[in-house]
Amino acid sequence: MVGVFLGAIVALSLSVAFSWGDGVVGGGKVEESPEAKAAFHANAGACLNWVQPDASDIRVVPCAQPHLYEVTGVVSVGDKYPAGAPAPTVDEWRELAMGRCADGAEKYLGKQLDPFGKFTVSALRPGNDEWADGDRDMRCVLQWAAPGGALQPVTGNAAGQSQAPVWEPGTCLALAGKTVGNPIDCAQPHAYEIVATVDLKSHFTGGYPSQDDQAKWLDTECNHDVQGYAGGVDLNAQKLILTWDLREQESWDAGSTQVNCKVGAKLPDNSGLAPVTGSIRQQAQDAPPASAPPASPTGGG
Repeated sequence: MVGVFLGAIVALSLSVAFSWGDGVVGGGKVEESPEAKAAFHANAGACLNWVQPDASDIRVVPCAQPHLYEVTGVVSVGDKYPAGAPAPTVDEWRELAMGRCADGAEKYLGKQLDPFGKFTVSALRPGNDEWADGDRDMRCVLQWAAPGGALQPVTGNAAGQSQAPVWEPGTCLALAGKTVGNPIDCAQPHAYEIVATVDLKSHFTGGYPSQDDQAKWLDTECNHDVQGYAGGVDLNAQKLILTWDLREQESWDAGSTQVNCKVGAKLPDNSGLAPVTGSIRQQAQDAPPASAPPASPTGGG
């Protein structure tokens, strides 16, 4: 069954906590294995990955490979919860991780943690049996969660890459209610299709630009880029809008200067996003050719 070493993930960016072995809502059970034991006792710098929905194959992997967690440190909560104390609730674990992992994450990254960036702080906590045996170590981790909450694979160490929450061109993000969800096949109804990634710093070289200045430049840049992505598409005819991300001062200071240009649609009452089905690349390909101009007269007399 479940080994005493197993812990539970406190997924801070999500509305539920994922757990293995403790019966917390949203989790599954992991069979005891050397790989899982190593993962739940990993030190700072280790990267963890799993593929199965119940995380039964959780293991340490090289950070150069796609992974879902990167351990930034091990923190004891024994000062607040001495021997014999009841285990924190899920909400209390979230508060502990937010309070004790954020500073360590910045030290681990060697730079400011972008509060609006793609990396968020989470933690692995001791399982119930471990807690009863006196284990008070919480493993702080960095994760990348999509707008809908699905963890996204990261390749390479977090410290060596931008924290900007950008997606590769060609990615479509699902429609969740009237807002944005997880990546989805563009053939399915979606909120946005990413058409370009642009670095604001390539244009604004004198420091942080106001969001008005960002928008003015991106209005031109994104309109140019969407034609490079799907030349010939008529967004107005398709009742689509071209929009883009803007960056906050805190993000700029953390080095997050990249933004996405994206295409979506608004509901008629402007109360949110409307579903779009299919890629604009395909729509441009399927569009009828423009009428050929009349041929110039030839010959003379």
